[in-house]
Amino acid sequence: MGSGQTVAVFGAYGHTGRFVVAELRQRGYLPVLSGRDAGKLKALAYETGLDARPASVDDPSSLDRAVAGTAAVVNCAGPFAVTAAPVIEAALRAGIPYLDVAAEIEANVDTFAHFADRARGAGTVIVPAMAFFGGLGDLLATAAMGDRTVADEAHVAYGLSNWHPTAGTRTAGAVSRQRREGRRVRYTGGRLRYTSDATSTQDWTFPEPLGRRPVIAEFTMADVVTIPSHLAIPEVRTYMTVGAARDIAAPQTPAPAAVDERGRSAQTFLVDVLVRAGATERRAVARGQDIYAVTAPLVAEALGRVLDGRTAAVGVVSAGEVFDAADFLRALSPHISLELLP
Repeated sequence: MGSGQTVAVFGAYGHTGRFVVAELRQRGYLPVLSGRDAGKLKALAYETGLDARPASVDDPSSLDRAVAGTAAVVNCAGPFAVTAAPVIEAALRAGIPYLDVAAEIEANVDTFAHFADRARGAGTVIVPAMAFFGGLGDLLATAAMGDRTVADEAHVAYGLSNWHPTAGTRTAGAVSRQRREGRRVRYTGGRLRYTSDATSTQDWTFPEPLGRRPVIAEFTMADVVTIPSHLAIPEVRTYMTVGAARDIAAPQTPAPAAVDERGRSAQTFLVDVLVRAGATERRAVARGQDIYAVTAPLVAEALGRVLDGRTAAVGVVSAGEVFDAADFLRALSPHISLELLP
């Protein structure tokens, strides 16, 4: 448990940030609220009784004040193309670990490319994409691999009952589309490739209760950055159920609405990961509720393992590389049900 350790949460007042703050408090940490909007920070501080430290990515000294005296910083503020690098720089100056919940492919690529050597040299840990997209898929693929580090293909199929996006998700998506000039991205032949061809659909047979469903083929998510960052898999593909893809594409789709005392929406998810090496296939399946809410225990569990030294590497590392994937997933049993299938 946190034993009263202070942890800076940048973007604490956002939809996901609020879940993260609540989860950290439940685990015994003392969150320090930070972010760019002083008014929203003040309101959250009044609501929670926590310390608030406004900070801007354009003002390094304000970020230094935000993380001063903390054990780590968790960045929940998108778009991460704008926030990740400045907050990482502040973490490096303070000599503390950094974790974020970025789903933006390009932002995660930048983190690996720009900070790997410096973080390794400093002996610190930077964990990008420690969230539903990027982190969970990587943990499932790594657990499915077992002792293997080489495979031919990894497939991550997302079965979402719906997808009511937050304003932050919409903004981050717009930034990513702008950065890739409207093109699609895929991971094939051992590298990211950009294409202008149209999306296609196919059927994917999920475990019950979903069963056979139409999915958008190559609905590419951050798993194409995290999984091949440490596993030798030249083909990594991600898929999304057609209904959820239509939800996020439609401008009229509303934001998530809370249906329980924890603030979770009614959305359910099933993540089906298939790893193939020759004729051998292995699967890992996760089920749960609310992709935004479940990011909180994912990043909080990662934080705890980083702070108490249950890590296998330093530098910029994905969840599957730095943690014992199967043990990590089992630790999330109150939030995620897990199946590892031969």
